[in-house]
Amino acid sequence: MTESAARRVRGALTHPVVDADGHWLEALPVFLQFLDETAGPRMVDQVVTFLKTQVGAWYGMTPADRQGRRASRPAGWAYSARTQTRAASMLPGLYYDRLDDWGIDVALVYPSLGLLFLGLGDETMRRPLVRAYNRMIAEVFAPYSDRIIPAAICTMQTPGEAIEEATYAVETLGLRLAVVNGTVVRPLANPPEGAAGRVYVDALGLDAAYDYDPVWSTFSRLGLAVTNHAGSISWPDRNSPTNFVANHLGHFAQGNQAFARSLFMGGVTERHPDLRFGFLEGGVGWACTLYSELIGHWKKRNRPLLDAHFKPDLLDRAELRGLIDHYAGRDTRFRGLADRIARDNLDPLEPDQSLEALTQRDMDLDEYENVRIDGEADFRRLFSRNFYFGCEADDPATPWAFSGSFEDAGLKPMLGSDISHFDVTEPTEVLHEAWEMVEHGWITEPQFEKFTFSHVVELHTGMNPDFFKGTVVEARVADLARVTGNNGRA
Repeated sequence: MTESAARRVRGALTHPVVDADGHWLEALPVFLQFLDETAGPRMVDQVVTFLKTQVGAWYGMTPADRQGRRASRPAGWAYSARTQTRAASMLPGLYYDRLDDWGIDVALVYPSLGLLFLGLGDETMRRPLVRAYNRMIAEVFAPYSDRIIPAAICTMQTPGEAIEEATYAVETLGLRLAVVNGTVVRPLANPPEGAAGRVYVDALGLDAAYDYDPVWSTFSRLGLAVTNHAGSISWPDRNSPTNFVANHLGHFAQGNQAFARSLFMGGVTERHPDLRFGFLEGGVGWACTLYSELIGHWKKRNRPLLDAHFKPDLLDRAELRGLIDHYAGRDTRFRGLADRIARDNLDPLEPDQSLEALTQRDMDLDEYENVRIDGEADFRRLFSRNFYFGCEADDPATPWAFSGSFEDAGLKPMLGSDISHFDVTEPTEVLHEAWEMVEHGWITEPQFEKFTFSHVVELHTGMNPDFFKGTVVEARVADLARVTGNNGRA
C-alpha cells in the first residue's frame, strides 16, 4: 500500500497529532436500536417520520413554494461516495483502523446526525433522542478508547436539561467530552403587534433567557470543556431557497462569534475564570476580528471616556449657538436657525429631549459592567485564556492567530479535521494540507505543534487533567504538562 501524505507528515513530526474535531456518520438503524431501548417503538416511528420530512420537504416543494417560504436549500451530495471513506465514517472500528493513514494519534469524534438533535425545538422528542444518542456513543466507541474520544451531546434549551444530561453523560456513562449548542433560537415572549412568530437568538451569556451560571458551574465540576458546534444555518439571513453554499458560508463563524461575545460581555469568563470553551469548525479569523473589536469598542465606550467626552450636559450651548451664527454667513441654510438648532437639535433623533434629560437617563451606562477591564491585558485574561478555536486544515485565516498582535494576545487555534463531512474529500490529505502552512512559511514548526497538539490538550486537560488518561498520547500529555507547568486547570 502506498504511504499516505498524512503518514509521511506524521512520521516527520516529533509530537503527536490530536484531531480536535472529527466527525462520524451515525448508522441510523444502530441509533434506532438505542432509541427503542430508551424511549420505545412509538418514539422510533415518530423520529423516522420526522427525519423523512426534515430534509426531504424542500425537494417536495415547487420553486414558488420554496421562494415564498424562504425554505433553505439543503446540502445535496454531502458525504463521500468513496466506499472506504464512507465506511470508515460510519464504522467505529474502521475509523479506528484508519487513524494511522490519516496521521492522527487521537481523534475527538463529534456527531453528524446528533447535531440536528441539539437545536430540536420539541422537548418531548429532543430529550429521548439526546439520551439514546449518548448511550449509543458510550457503547459503540468503548473498545477504541485509547485513540477515539466521542462527544456526548448536551442541549442548552434550559439550564436544567443541560445539567441533567451533562451529569448523566459523565457520571453514568463515563464520557469525558460534550458538545453544546451555544445559541438557542427562541420566540419572543411578548412580540410587538404584527410580529407574531418573530424569534431572537439567545447566546446564553448576556441577556440570556435563563441564568446559565449553574450550567457553567456543573461543567467545571464535571471536568468538561464547553465545546460549541452550533452554527447559524437556520437564522433568517441564511435562507436562500436555491443555494446551499450561500447559506453555509461563514455560518459556524457567525454562530461562534455570537456565543463568544455573549459569554464575554455577559461576564461568564469573569465569573468562571477556569472554564474553557472550544468554538468548533468556524476557524479563528472571526476571533481575531472580535478580539480587536472588543478592545477597540472599550477604548471608545468605556465609562471614564464617555464621562470626559460624550456626557450630553458637557455641551456648551452658548458656544454652539455662536459658532452656528458665525458660519451661517457661508452656510446660508443655517441663517436664522441658531436658536432652534441649539435648543431642539441636541440629539437629532430625539429633538424634544434636553441635555439634562439625556444625561440623567443614562447615568448608569457602563457597557463593560460585567467584566473588570483596566487595560488591554484584561482582554487576554477574559478572552484568550478561556477560548480555543477549531480550524479546518485548509483555512487560510489560521496563520493570522500566529502572527503579530494576535500571537501576542495568545489566541489558540487548533486543528479540527471535519473528517466525514463534505469539507474533506480525502482524509489522508488533511494533515498534509495543514502542514502546507509550514512549507509556505506562514507558521513555524513550533506553532504547528501548538495547532495540532498543545492547544487541544490544554483545552481539555485544563478542565480534566485525566482527559487523555488511557490513550496512546497519555505520556506525551504528561510531558507537555511538565514543560508548561500546566497540571490541569488554569
